[in-house]
Amino acid sequence: MKFKKILTVGINESSLDSEYWEKIDVLADTRVGLSKDSPDIHKELVDTDCLLVLFGIPVTREMIDLAPNLQYIGVLATAYGKIDTLYAKEKSIPVCNVAGYSTEAVAEFSLAAILENIRELEVGKQRGRAGNYSEDGLEAREIRKSIFGVIGLGSIGRRVAEIAHGFGADVRYWSRQEKDTPFKYQDADTLIAQADFISLNLAQTPETENFFDKKRIQSIKSGALVVSTVPMELVDMDALAERLAVGDITFISDHFDEMHNDSVVKLSTFKNCVIYPPMAYITNEARIAKQKTFVENIENFLNGVPTNRVN
Repeated sequence: MKFKKILTVGINESSLDSEYWEKIDVLADTRVGLSKDSPDIHKELVDTDCLLVLFGIPVTREMIDLAPNLQYIGVLATAYGKIDTLYAKEKSIPVCNVAGYSTEAVAEFSLAAILENIRELEVGKQRGRAGNYSEDGLEAREIRKSIFGVIGLGSIGRRVAEIAHGFGADVRYWSRQEKDTPFKYQDADTLIAQADFISLNLAQTPETENFFDKKRIQSIKSGALVVSTVPMELVDMDALAERLAVGDITFISDHFDEMHNDSVVKLSTFKNCVIYPPMAYITNEARIAKQKTFVENIENFLNGVPTNRVN
């Protein structure tokens, strides 16, 4: 079995190595690739039976209705919050993501970003490059014995918790359900108010959008550091800016590429807001795993055994 037409949106040729494009091309009679802003998306959907999209590309009810032959939606990412998965399910169209490929990469980045900040590594590098080898004025603190809160104990959150525990932190977590884990479970509001470090690891869904609302942001402990490797739709941006202006917390994220430019400009004025490119998931190992799983998902669907289905 193969598809008649695969439509890719936002996935350019450099997104996959050539060997994986070759594998995809075997699975369809035709492949059409469009940019995320192409005016031809709706037209090309009409006879598409396989839709493949990059992270952050919306797949709406309207788009699904424009594709009466659509059988499969694949997303080249773990997050799938921009896809109307419920409507796709009503239409018996599986939506499959790339789960778990970057667990280690994102978890390691989260701790690396924390360490870079609390140990003033950038300041030290700048001094060293300038030939200044004085330690005067440098300040640092340790993760050991701190309260380390993990919000969302999926695969990434669990790995963050394990690494933080290895540093000697008092690791506590909140997730929608308690899990079999050595770490202490607390309700979200209590944990956010008590933690010295907070790692935000929730998937973006309609239920989690604006999870970090004004009340929770205001309750963050003075001196705390928040590292977020999730879409910024989970955060009340105005409330975050208001709290950053106080100057007593630090917020770190690598998802500012998805935000409106005016929000990025506003938050970038705060020295206690650290903005990274979307780089948490980038390792050589994750890159290969991502492509492999993405293609295997398509192959498995055609073989009648869908994998990594999210709806």
